[in-house]
Amino acid sequence: MKKDKRKNGFLNKIRRILLPVLAGALTAGCGADEQPSYIQQGMEAVQSLEYEQALSLFQDAQSEGEDEQLVYRGMGLAYMGLTEYEDAIGCLEAALHCGGSSVEDVDFDINYYLATAYYKNGQTQEALDAYSAILALRPREKNAYYLRGCVKLSQGDFEAAQADFTAAVALDDRDYDQMIRIYMALDEYGYKDAGMVYLQDALTENEKSISDYDMGRICYYMGDYENARNYLTKLKTATDYGAALYLGRTYEALGDYNYASDIYEGFTENDQTKAEIYNQLGLCKMKMNEYDAALAAFQTAMNIEDNGMMQTLKFNEIVTYEYMHDYKTAATLMSSYLRSYPDDAAAAREYEFLKTR
Repeated sequence: MKKDKRKNGFLNKIRRILLPVLAGALTAGCGADEQPSYIQQGMEAVQSLEYEQALSLFQDAQSEGEDEQLVYRGMGLAYMGLTEYEDAIGCLEAALHCGGSSVEDVDFDINYYLATAYYKNGQTQEALDAYSAILALRPREKNAYYLRGCVKLSQGDFEAAQADFTAAVALDDRDYDQMIRIYMALDEYGYKDAGMVYLQDALTENEKSISDYDMGRICYYMGDYENARNYLTKLKTATDYGAALYLGRTYEALGDYNYASDIYEGFTENDQTKAEIYNQLGLCKMKMNEYDAALAAFQTAMNIEDNGMMQTLKFNEIVTYEYMHDYKTAATLMSSYLRSYPDDAAAAREYEFLKTR
């Protein structure tokens, strides 16, 4: 099913690792009886992928004299959603210029997004410079090392990328999420063996302190599915999100989609808020040719507020309709999908195919 392409990878990485530093700023001053600010409404529109509406709301915010830095930041994110990266860069740079004399968390947040916009616009050196600027002020910002390494890796500079990855790990040798991201980035660009070294080092150096969950998921990424299963089955998969996700994936890797489905369904009986569980359930159902059940799983996940993976879910929904030979519905949904994600070239090619069916 849908996998993020390299050209979309950095924006997805940013979304995963940035802290919601503006949560307080966006909600401050809004009492129970007060209308949300235009900035807050604009950010909600961005999260709903309504980028044109978001831009209109940010313009209203500007007219009403709301926080100028947050207005330009919001506009930058909306333009990024529209893949209009020149405009995004202009707004994000303006947001930085609106900052005060001291550097705040929001300035770092903006710089991360600006680096992504530079990269997406083909301005690789500017992206690298943005991450370097973050590190000049916060030398222990491990995410900046990691993301700068990703940019270097995309340019074929393996040694420089590895130096940044190693620096990131040195700042926190128990951040297993980061080690897994490094492995996945290296694997994506053909350096799987180098990525495996980071995972193996994590196991060796933290053997006495690492949890069964982290041991299990690292074994999963290393392809050691038997040990992954052994560690993860010690956990309560009916209520433990991570355990259910990785044990289910492990059984998928072992080819047992039926048992994987049972794990996902068992979890959803207790928790209906995890979109990724429903997505994996849908993928299993597709493997089992149970397309109605797959469709129900993807659509349930899409109805989860702020699910964080709407693009993947929408694409998988479209693919399900294709497998069901409902090409008309698939084409209609693909047209809508491309309005939200216009830079997905693979989806655009698929749409041309669908229009001929």
